[in-house]
Amino acid sequence: MSDTHHKDVQSHVATYIKVFTALAVGTIVTVLASNIHMGIILGIVVALIIATVKGSLVAAFFMHLSAERKLIYGVLLLTAAFVVVMVGLIMFARQDQQGAQHGIFAVPQGHVQVHHAETTEGAHAE
Repeated sequence: MSDTHHKDVQSHVATYIKVFTALAVGTIVTVLASNIHMGIILGIVVALIIATVKGSLVAAFFMHLSAERKLIYGVLLLTAAFVVVMVGLIMFARQDQQGAQHGIFAVPQGHVQVHHAETTEGAHAE
């Protein structure tokens, strides 16, 4: 009995070491991807792919979701679909902006008045 238990524990430890190695490689890929200058949308897609892979490894092995019933997978799929829809709406709204980009803020043209310094004529108009 103890020999079987010992082999079972070794099997789990080996699995955890493999998952840890995969997460460490995923972290290195994340750092390397952050140093590559790509567009905003491509950057978001790459970041979401990396985060999904790493999160799936954590959920499947450390949270033991790989042995759960189909209901858990249904809830997980619904959550993933919700995230995809929300990110899609954000990306769609970003493409809907009119006007120029000012720093991190998108200012639509025609909706914001430019305030100029008062001229001396306007100050002495009394």
